[in-house]
Amino acid sequence: MTDKTMTPEDVVARLHSGMTLGIGGWGSRRKPMALVRAVLRSSLTDLTVISYGGPDVGLLAAAGRIRKLVAPFATLDSIPLEPHFRAAREAGAFTLTEIDEAMFMWGLHAAANRLPFLPVRAGLGSDVMRVNPGLRTVTSPYEDGETFVAVPALRMDAALVHLNRADRLGNAQYLGPDPYFDDLFCEAADSAYVSCEQLVEPGGFADAVPQTLLVGRHSVMGVVETPNGAHFTSCVPDYGRDEPFQKLYATTPWDEFTTRFLAGPDEKSYQSAVQAWHEEAR
Repeated sequence: MTDKTMTPEDVVARLHSGMTLGIGGWGSRRKPMALVRAVLRSSLTDLTVISYGGPDVGLLAAAGRIRKLVAPFATLDSIPLEPHFRAAREAGAFTLTEIDEAMFMWGLHAAANRLPFLPVRAGLGSDVMRVNPGLRTVTSPYEDGETFVAVPALRMDAALVHLNRADRLGNAQYLGPDPYFDDLFCEAADSAYVSCEQLVEPGGFADAVPQTLLVGRHSVMGVVETPNGAHFTSCVPDYGRDEPFQKLYATTPWDEFTTRFLAGPDEKSYQSAVQAWHEEAR
């Protein structure tokens, strides 16, 4: 058995500029924000990011770290369009491959199963095909002869995900209402790193509902205990989305936000700055 515990900085040291990075979660829900912030403190750049986009995409885009984004959307949920993503996209700061949510999911499935593509109906008859001229169609070899979109596999060099609980071996559990495809991100990547709210002892999932044991150690290279590590996104049932802080993020000029909350040397400095802001705002 291997102890895979790491710090956020240990994870980032395993990454490199120019890589394809998958980021789990969905919109502004259970994003591995502590790991994203560690990326921001590093010199990593020229990234291809694959994500059901939320503030992970917004932060990396605003910081100029993204070369290409593959995503079905970029949202803060209660704020429909991620504002820093929007500003960077309007400025032409990165290229975008925008595909349907179902196409994105099957791209993850294809990558997780080491297939070059999977055929899907999603996207047919829509502008997805027009704005992505590189997409191809395939014809069923059976009697139906139906035409499908051949969704390419979304392979990744590395994936970052956040779950509620994990053990030092790399097994991880979600406790909220939705898995958000984090298992597929891990299996679609050459290496995967899990941050969690709490580390438990191996075997500490004994009373868990089996379906909640989402991520297996076979697909995980490192585990990071980061309490409040999804902030300001939600990590139900441990905590909900920090709506006041999210609004601040969405309405504050990037340089001002960075100076106050992201200029510190580590995750602890970020959490302290957030706490101080909340105390001032009372």
